[in-house]
Amino acid sequence: MKKIYHLSTCSTCKRILEEVKAKENGFVLQDIKTEKITAEQLKEMHALAGSYESLFSRRSMKYRPMGLHEKELTEQDYHDLILEEYSFLKRPVAIVDKQIFVGSDKKAVEGLKAALGINA
Repeated sequence: MKKIYHLSTCSTCKRILEEVKAKENGFVLQDIKTEKITAEQLKEMHALAGSYESLFSRRSMKYRPMGLHEKELTEQDYHDLILEEYSFLKRPVAIVDKQIFVGSDKKAVEGLKAALGINA
């Protein structure tokens, strides 16, 4: 399975989708704003990533206004927040078979390219 959870309005997501030639490489693309992630999809991401916290974005515009920076969040909190608000999912999230690549940092993008056999 090849799937990428992304935001179509995010320039970073767009750049990464182009870099990895997502459509040409047969990825199923899911815009998380128009097609919310399900509890089952999040559970699958968790199984591959190891924690809900690793899937959570503290860069979301809602993180500080909701006062989340002042709280100690649990794994259940991260789970619930991601399902409640799409912008809390660190993106893009790419799944290639049984590997997951979370976020836009260089390590994640380079790992995704390596999994696809794309030279940097």
